[in-house]
Amino acid sequence: MEKAKVYFTDLRAKPGMNLLDKLQKLIRTAGIGQINMEGKFVAIKIHFGEPGNLAYLRPNYAKAVADVVKELGGRPFLTDCNTLYVGRRKHALEHMDAAMENGFTPYSTGCQIIIADGLKGTDEAEVPVEGGEHVKVAKIGRAIMDADVIISLNHFKGHENTGFGGALKNLGMGSGSRAGKLEQHAAGKPNVDQSLCRKCHACAKICAQDAISFTGEGGTAYIDHNKCAGCGRCLAHCNFDAIGGDCDAAVDELNCRIAEYAKAVVQNRPNFHINLVIDVSPNCDCHGENDLPIIPDVGMFASFDPVALDQACADACNNMPPIPGSQLDDNLKAPGFCSCGDHFIDSAPITDWRVCTEHAEKIGVGTREYELVVVK
Repeated sequence: MEKAKVYFTDLRAKPGMNLLDKLQKLIRTAGIGQINMEGKFVAIKIHFGEPGNLAYLRPNYAKAVADVVKELGGRPFLTDCNTLYVGRRKHALEHMDAAMENGFTPYSTGCQIIIADGLKGTDEAEVPVEGGEHVKVAKIGRAIMDADVIISLNHFKGHENTGFGGALKNLGMGSGSRAGKLEQHAAGKPNVDQSLCRKCHACAKICAQDAISFTGEGGTAYIDHNKCAGCGRCLAHCNFDAIGGDCDAAVDELNCRIAEYAKAVVQNRPNFHINLVIDVSPNCDCHGENDLPIIPDVGMFASFDPVALDQACADACNNMPPIPGSQLDDNLKAPGFCSCGDHFIDSAPITDWRVCTEHAEKIGVGTREYELVVVK
């Protein structure tokens, strides 16, 4: 497979051209106009951000993309699917409220907002995955599959389970219905180190499956694996490192399943992808908070190939210095910490994002080989 072209522009905005102008110039130069959008429904897959998080992409960026789609004759809509975990986006009513609270409205974005898997996250399309090894039939939000064209607009940042979240993560995990998310997460089931548990009940409060009780030794937390969805939210909410996974293989399988779900979304129809490498927080925008970015802002990238796009962004991030005082910097300075030379793995050492891009390449989503084209 020949190298894919990935287009890049920096974040310098001199008088006469703002960042939204630069984003539109970037995607036009990258060839978005090659897609026939006349009269077509165009899904712009985005993450609206969990309320309390301030690192999600501003709605202004979505409007810039939607305006270009409309200029090309398309009918754009912003979309995301409901979440598996307890939060403000578990069903469509609260999801829409959360989106509007974070500034996403038809007036601010110039297009409608649709929660792709419906009111309770059950409106899904079953999509056979060509070449899937872990997933034979993906469960994708129906509105996403009903669209004629798919565009992913992605906040490229770190992630506590996958290393980073970019185009593949937004397409794969983000487009899965609630059942689809459960299928992707199901490989990993966390356990409690009862010697570290402080019985604070924070983990149980955010468990959407009622899988956590306090029936362990001395009333400590216990996770019932028959109920657990493996979503990992309890790991992030434990302040005392009492909850962890059994092995790294589960995290690797999660990355493979994300790649296969991403293929289900993009296969056999026009697709285009945009990564904004800004506010590179260590964790997902599903968190109700955002930590200090681990590296400085990099820029904006676009490509027809989501694998090449994510690879190019990861390479660019790894060429940046760690931000002092960030999670990455803290890890690198911790006594006995052994750096592997990759910012995302060093920030979340149980992860290896390369599993996702390698598997995506293997099953034909795209290529990790790319040519970087700089757009001034």
